[in-house]
Amino acid sequence: MPAAEGDRDYLVGLHPRLAPVFEDMLAQGRAEGIPIVDPLSGRLLQTLVAALKPRLVVEVGTAIGFSTLWMATVLPEGGRIQTIDPDRKRTERARTFWRRAGVEERIEVINEPGLTALSRLEVGIDFAFVDALKTEYAGYLELLLPRMRPGGVIAADNLLWSGRVAAGLEDENTAALRAFNQRFVTDPRLHATIVPVGDGIGIGVMRNP
Repeated sequence: MPAAEGDRDYLVGLHPRLAPVFEDMLAQGRAEGIPIVDPLSGRLLQTLVAALKPRLVVEVGTAIGFSTLWMATVLPEGGRIQTIDPDRKRTERARTFWRRAGVEERIEVINEPGLTALSRLEVGIDFAFVDALKTEYAGYLELLLPRMRPGGVIAADNLLWSGRVAAGLEDENTAALRAFNQRFVTDPRLHATIVPVGDGIGIGVMRNP
């Protein structure tokens, strides 16, 4: 077994077992091929939100609400998540899981395309998480940056794209992610890096003006 896979198995086993609602979401997502974050990525998001105590989280890409739930469980009193996804069928399904976990009131769903919804948001986002159309990542970033507060954090998933980015593949999604990664880690408005957790998570902190 490759060391990296062994490390992943070790870390999964090290953490407490997932709560039943998380286990059900994970099982359904995997069985149906629904794009959801790796549980280790979910734990990283949860830890970041717990540390930052954001009042406003914006998520681009809801699916069935798995990553949303990781973040919602540790929001501070009065904190809220605006999660964006045009797929009403999936977001209605997500609501059933959030309701079961007791966090539905902390979450607002915006059923619009990501670029449309982000263009209407106001300044003051504390934490943003991007996990939607890969070819639109650069556009999401450009809309988010002027809407983040100083010191706010932008995170983005799938930046390693199951090894395809490093392998130099040139399909549309892989090329878009490779270009985004270069832009993300060199943008002068951010202190940014990519962490090899799950499928690769970028983390960028807004510099002070």
